Amino acid sequence: MGCLLPIIAIFVPRVAMFFIFLLTNWFAQAYQTVIWPLLGFLFMPYTTLAYMAAMLNNNHELSGAWIVLVVVAVFFDLGGQGHSSRRVRYR
Repeated sequence: MGCLLPIIAIFVPRVAMFFIFLLTNWFAQAYQTVIWPLLGFLFMPYTTLAYMAAMLNNNHELSGAWIVLVVVAVFFDLGGQGHSSRRVRYR
């Protein structure tokens, strides 16, 4: 039961990206190539979604609060990967 929240946190942005790809053309509007959304799907899904939202809602400019959103998404993506090598000490 303790692993349910991390599993949901891993799969929810990828499922959202899959449905956005199937039902809209937002990826084509935000990105010029297919490689960046594909790499974002595999490695940094929150950042990919935040950047796509910033590009679509701010006339293809990254400025203001959208920069903060993208930076927070980067930290959130990297934070999930950073604890994989941490040693736990039991006393």
